[in-house]
Amino acid sequence: MQIYDSSTTAARLPFDALIPALARMFREGCTVPRRHNHALGTTSGTQNSLLIMPAWQQGKYLGIKHVTIFPGNGAHGLPGLHSTYTLFDAGNGVPLAIIDGDRITTCRTAAASALAASYLARRDARTLLIVGAGNVAAVLAPAYAAVRDISRVLVWNRSPSKAVSLAQQLTQQGFDAHAEPDLQAGVEQADIVSCATLSQEPLVRRAWMRPGTHLDLIGSFQPYMREADDASFADTAVFIDTEEALDKAGDLLSPIAAGVFSRDRVQATLETLCQGRHPGRRSDEEVTVYKAVGTALEDLAAAMLVHAGNPAGGQG
Repeated sequence: MQIYDSSTTAARLPFDALIPALARMFREGCTVPRRHNHALGTTSGTQNSLLIMPAWQQGKYLGIKHVTIFPGNGAHGLPGLHSTYTLFDAGNGVPLAIIDGDRITTCRTAAASALAASYLARRDARTLLIVGAGNVAAVLAPAYAAVRDISRVLVWNRSPSKAVSLAQQLTQQGFDAHAEPDLQAGVEQADIVSCATLSQEPLVRRAWMRPGTHLDLIGSFQPYMREADDASFADTAVFIDTEEALDKAGDLLSPIAAGVFSRDRVQATLETLCQGRHPGRRSDEEVTVYKAVGTALEDLAAAMLVHAGNPAGGQG
């Protein structure tokens, strides 16, 4: 059985390979049961949790992502979330690999975002605004550069110093990147706005978006999280990664409750786009919104790609 640490996992997930791998998996499909969520009791007054997320393609591969969430870890200098991914041969149940789950999640989240943008962002989109400065935000520019000719990157974060740090990091990678202290000004300049935060209140406003903007919301994944205001869903073309987003995402639940959006106004899922059953963006003036909460299908596709790069031919 192979073991892939964070750096090895990242090296085997280049976006020019990962994005097509995700598209292929969305076209082919796989079995994705609802995730298991187990309470592990409390530590220092905070609730600990275990998440188990399986997915498989019959006779090919079976994968399970395990995530532990210990919110009180920060007091001890430890991350609050840890994740590993176990890959099996779905034909005989033999374990093939243990892979760094955090790196898989980071890379596949950015790759799925870029995959959606390949259908939803204008062909001539050049300016990318990244809202956030965490692990996923750090890889959005190279992900988007795999599907659009990104010539300018702006970074906004609640902590200006973190925005500056990420902009410097992207500059070292060859991007024309700058920290943007004014979120409204950043949105007004951007062709693509990608939000990768854990915000619990709306950050981006519909009034700031010019015609042809693509808004990407990939950070929030719980009913109490928000990255965009209700108006962002009132007169735009809305797309989602999976139907689960309609039950989990505060960015969708809030405008539905307010009566400015409805479930039947969702244009398509990422699967529908990849299968060619919806054309995606219909005009250069249309404002498109993509809301994602993530799916184990993406984890499996990424894990298969990591293991396929194994010198032993992907057989463990």
